[in-house]
Amino acid sequence: MSEKEKMINGEKYNAMDNLLIQDRFFAKSLCMEYNSLYPDQLEKKNEILTRLLGKRGNNLTIEPNFFCDYGYNIELGENFYINHNSVFLDCAKIIIGDNVFIGPNCGFYTAGHPIIAVERNAGMEFAKPINIGNNVWIGGNVTILPGVTIGDNSVIGAGSVVTKDIPSDVVAVGNPCKPIKQIDNK
Repeated sequence: MSEKEKMINGEKYNAMDNLLIQDRFFAKSLCMEYNSLYPDQLEKKNEILTRLLGKRGNNLTIEPNFFCDYGYNIELGENFYINHNSVFLDCAKIIIGDNVFIGPNCGFYTAGHPIIAVERNAGMEFAKPINIGNNVWIGGNVTILPGVTIGDNSVIGAGSVVTKDIPSDVVAVGNPCKPIKQIDNK
């Protein structure tokens, strides 16, 4: 099994594998190009995002600067908006539903590193997917860690660090992020 297959299957993999390095170079080059465009170059922006992302809906706005590792593991739904300075470490899938709004300076980190120094120093990593439901609002400066699912209609408060799953229909805040209020979305 290739290192890329191991990465996608959630197994430990060597991030210094030549194919993975080339995939990162490709994605980071597209990100650089995207981030250098003028705001009104919408057609070129859409062209780059179509080449970069694994799946994308319509009515998609990604404000620069946008950074990712691979791009092909990112799936974004309809009516998606993310503000400036986002980072997607997409070693595993990052799947985001429809009508999602994300504040500035947010990070989505599927990658993790072994706690054993020898393995970590050898370039070993692991990755767990992130899933964000529909109609979610994520405030600025939020960090979402590997393996997290956020349910539909929830709101994540600014500055939160999401380490565990968040259910649907709640306001959740803090470090670690926890639900503090139920939302009646009827």
